[in-house]
Order: sequence, then C-alpha cells, then structure tokens
Amino acid sequence: MPGGRLTQQERQQITLGLADGLAYAEIARRLDRPTSTVTREVMRNGGPTAYRADLAHRATERRAQRRRQAAPRGQQAPPQADGRDAEAVREYEEVFTTALMRSGLPKMMARVLVCLYTADTGSLTAAELVQRLQVSPATISKTIAFLEGQTLVRRERDERRRERYFVDDDLWYQSMLSSARANAELAETARQGIGVLGRDSPAAARLENVARFLDYIGESITRAAQQAREVLYAEAETTDRPHFK
Repeated sequence: MPGGRLTQQERQQITLGLADGLAYAEIARRLDRPTSTVTREVMRNGGPTAYRADLAHRATERRAQRRRQAAPRGQQAPPQADGRDAEAVREYEEVFTTALMRSGLPKMMARVLVCLYTADTGSLTAAELVQRLQVSPATISKTIAFLEGQTLVRRERDERRRERYFVDDDLWYQSMLSSARANAELAETARQGIGVLGRDSPAAARLENVARFLDYIGESITRAAQQAREVLYAEAETTDRPHFK
C-alpha cells in the first residue's frame, strides 16, 4: 500500500465517494489506500456528512505547521514591531481563514479577506498581498475581482496612484443587501414557474412555498442589516472604535 499523507486530489476523491454513498472500503480500494486511512481521515474531519476536501487538507497543513513550530523547544517567534505575538497572530489568521472557508468562501478569497481585516489600515495594495501570501499578481487580481463582485472589498487609488483594496463596515452592509436582492430574484423566478406548471399542481405549490420563504428571508436580512448599520454608526459617533454591544 502506498504510504505518505493523503494528497488534496485524494481528498477530493474521498468527497466524491462519500457523495456517491460508497463505503469506506470501496473508496480506499479506488485510492489504493488502507481502509483505516480513509476511515480516520473522514472521522477526523467532520464525519461522512460534513467532510470537505479543502477544509480537511487545510486542517492537515495546520497540524503539520504546529508540529514544525513546536520542534525547536525553548524558542519562540520574535514579537512583531507593533508588540503583538507573531505566532499568535499567525494562528488567529489560520482560524479566521478556516471559518470563512466553512462559510463557503474559496481558500484564496478567504486568505485575502483575512489579510485585509487583520491589517490595521484595513487596506493593502496588490504588491503587499502578493508578498504576504506568496502568490502571483494574477492570482491576487482574480481574487479581488471575485470579492468585488460579492461586494466584500472595494478599491481606490492612493496618493501614489496605486490601487488599494479596502474592507470596512459598510461593505458587510452592502453584501447583505446584495444577498437580499439575490433572494428576491430567486423568489420571482420561482413564481414565474407557478403559471407555467399550473397553479393547482403540486409543483406550483412547492414553488409558491419557495418564493414565500425567500421573500421572508430577504426582508429579514434587509431589516436586520439596516438596524445593525444604524447601531454601528450611532456608536461610531461616541467612540473611536465602533463595535456592537
């Protein structure tokens, strides 16, 4: 049997096998791995219903990184210039990235957002992101384009005419409104099917329920976003660091 750690491709094959309802033994046979390897992999990373290849691979990378950092006993990462514990900051960035991935963001999009949110300025240039993440400028460009499309970042030019990418409180508000609009579009599309399928048909009743559910969710998101924004901006008038109570 081949040894070594599972690759990301093998983890994707495990995900597909679980989705197809295959037994661990069959998945292992297709990977030419011991059944115990597949069983441990799945159970360690959320079980058969919650297993995700990208999150499992990231969790393995984090465990390996912690082991490497723990190897030289008695040595600690030097503090950052701002006085923060560099190792604690890295660990938090990993946790934050994983949380965003669990919410549905692809890995690179999550990493860029974490860089922006953990920068005191709330903004970075493309060159700074390339340096921090050790990826190509093209990767940053594609990632920013995706995040802009989701209204999760905005771009401006600084005094040196460089593009800077920003995150701020209002972007989350705009993102919530965008989500509400998407729900409204889905609800309208569902209602279009009612006339096509016949108002008295079971399929039409199902689509009506979908539309009503999406209407309610969209209205709730909009209302909650507006209320949260009012609270945040009201606190911003009385404190230098706005926060929710």
